[in-house]
Amino acid sequence: MADSVILSPGAAIGILGSGQLGRMIAMAAARLGIRCVVYAPESGPACDVAAETIIAGYEDEAALARLAALVGVVTYEFENVPAHTAEFLAARLPVRPGPSALATTQDRAVEKRFLNDLGIPTAPFLEVDDAAGLERALATLGRPAILKTRRFGYDGKGQIMIREGMDVAESWAALGGAPCILEGLVPFTREVSVVGARSLDGSFAAFDVCENAHENHILALTTVPARMAAETAGEAVAMAARIAGALEYVGVISVEMFHVVDSAGERLVVNEIAPRVHNSGHWTTDGAVTSQFEQHVRAVCGWPLGSTRRHGRVEMRNLIGRQADDWAALLAEPGACVHLYGKHEARAGRKMGHVTRIFPE
Repeated sequence: MADSVILSPGAAIGILGSGQLGRMIAMAAARLGIRCVVYAPESGPACDVAAETIIAGYEDEAALARLAALVGVVTYEFENVPAHTAEFLAARLPVRPGPSALATTQDRAVEKRFLNDLGIPTAPFLEVDDAAGLERALATLGRPAILKTRRFGYDGKGQIMIREGMDVAESWAALGGAPCILEGLVPFTREVSVVGARSLDGSFAAFDVCENAHENHILALTTVPARMAAETAGEAVAMAARIAGALEYVGVISVEMFHVVDSAGERLVVNEIAPRVHNSGHWTTDGAVTSQFEQHVRAVCGWPLGSTRRHGRVEMRNLIGRQADDWAALLAEPGACVHLYGKHEARAGRKMGHVTRIFPE
């Protein structure tokens, strides 16, 4: 169907997924007079702030049809929405970002080929379908190298570092025999990301490049702006805009990159694309004129994009597991902007909230 629908205040959007990203999208939408209907197989933080919730499986076509009848546009808060779900809905109303963008970013091999076809550098990689194929790939790329499942990986899940002396068969079995890629290591100086939005008319607006530090494969700290030359930051934004344009993307997109600094100077290598709002963009709620969540709502509704100007130098720290137990001390800290996601159980590795601090430039 022609994707030219523009919503008006008072309309409703559907959100596939009930996690904290959906929660923050719904909160931003409400401020703009847009109602949200959350659709997910289980209740989650987004359900607490949605106008309506549908709890049903992603394969339940009757429930999906009910969602389509309630809203003007559907979006999603995580990239592992089944392809059939997106296609079923797209036959009835706009799905933004579209199913083709979802399909490209759900499979690491497809995503990397897409990027390389655009002339955008990635880590060297080979597809691996069995233990013998892993042996051959290691002979080509060397060790250490990272074995990743092609689908359903996030926060370090679905991947393993293969070092010298590790048993190949055991490494393959550790990921359950799923189709994988083997990636060669990139000698990066820091991990960075570009969070930007592409509108229905093709306009693109990006926030300043974020610098990201991970602990146990989970984002721990984002600082903005990232430490890099202005020219390199401009290249990062241009890469993200090119990716979004090639995907005919509508909404917020996040591109994770490696920033490499060596004797040849600075360069960028794209790691992954996230077709959604992103953890490294959480700082924008307090630290920018327009949050990434409002920007996403604006884009999927067909509205003009907002200003991405920062209010200062920004740090955003995730509250992971029991770190959220310090909520009282954080609330007492002058200038700390505390966000708690309303999750009832603090498990190890679970994102429970975040705190943003803004400093003068």
